[in-house]
Amino acid sequence: MLGIEDKGTAYLCAMIRSMTGYGKAEAVVSNRKYSVEIRSLNSKQFDLNARIPAIFREKEMQLRKLLRSRVVRGKCDFFLSYETDASESKHEINTDLVQSYISQLENIALASGQQADNLLAIAIKMPDALQHPKEELDEDVWSKVEAIVEEALDAFDNFREVEGGSIEKDFKAGISIISEESKNLDPLLEARLNRIRTRIKNNLEEVIDRAKIDENRFEQEVLFYIEKTDVAEERSRLAAHCEHFEDVLKNGIGQGKKFGFIAQEIGREINTLGSKANDADIQRLVVRMKDELEKIKEQVLNVL
Repeated sequence: MLGIEDKGTAYLCAMIRSMTGYGKAEAVVSNRKYSVEIRSLNSKQFDLNARIPAIFREKEMQLRKLLRSRVVRGKCDFFLSYETDASESKHEINTDLVQSYISQLENIALASGQQADNLLAIAIKMPDALQHPKEELDEDVWSKVEAIVEEALDAFDNFREVEGGSIEKDFKAGISIISEESKNLDPLLEARLNRIRTRIKNNLEEVIDRAKIDENRFEQEVLFYIEKTDVAEERSRLAAHCEHFEDVLKNGIGQGKKFGFIAQEIGREINTLGSKANDADIQRLVVRMKDELEKIKEQVLNVL
C-alpha cells in the first residue's frame, strides 16, 4: 500500500482530472460488511464532510489527511459504515440499575395502594437499563478497513480521470475552433481594408473634385483609420494564449485555476477584436469564438 506522500506524487503525474467524482468499495471484515463511499463536486477549496462509526473516531484525522492528499480540491462527502449481524448484538442488562428500578417501583406501588404487577417489564424499559459496552478498536480490523478506503479512492480517481479525459477533449476542440476562427479573419480583414479605402475615397469625391484629391493625403487618412482598427497585436496575443492553454493541458492535474486565468486573457483579446471589428462578418466570427470560450470557462470550473 502506498503511503500518503507516495500516493500524492503518483496522483500529480496523471492527466487533468475533473473535480466531480464517485467511488465505492465494500468488503467483509470480521463478520461485518464494511462500505466506503466517496463523492465530490467542484469547489474552490477542499471541503470535507466525513461520516464514520464512533469506533473509528480516533482514526478520523488520519482519514482526513489521506482524503485531502487524494481529493486535493472539491466539496467531498465521505461515508464509512458497516452492517452488524443480529447475532453480534452485545447489549447487556444493567442488573444493579434494573433491580433499583424494581425496588423503587415496588415502593411507589405500595405507597399508592396499587398492585405491583410485571415490574420487570417496566424496569427494563427505563433509561440505561440496557447498556452497550464500549468497543475497542482492533488495529488488524482497521488495517483491512483502510484497504477498503484505498480501494474506494482508486475507483474515485478512475472516475475523475475519465471525466477529465472528456473535458480535455472539449478543451482541445474549443481552443482549436478559436484558433481557426482567428485565422479565418485574414480574408475578412483584407476585404474590410478594401471597403475602407473605397468608402473614404467615395466620401472625398462627393465634396472634392477627383482630380484635386491629394493621393498622399488620401493614403495618410486611410492608414490612420486602419491603425485605429488594426487587430494584429490582439490576434498575436490570442494565438499565444491558445498555445499556452494547450501547453498547460500537458502538465498534469492541479491546473484548474491556471486554466481560468488563461481563459480570462483569451476573453480579453476576443473582446478587443469584437470592439475593433466594425464589420458584420468579422463580428460573426468573434461571436463564435466567444461562444466556444464560454463553454471552456464552464468546464474550467470543474477541473482540479
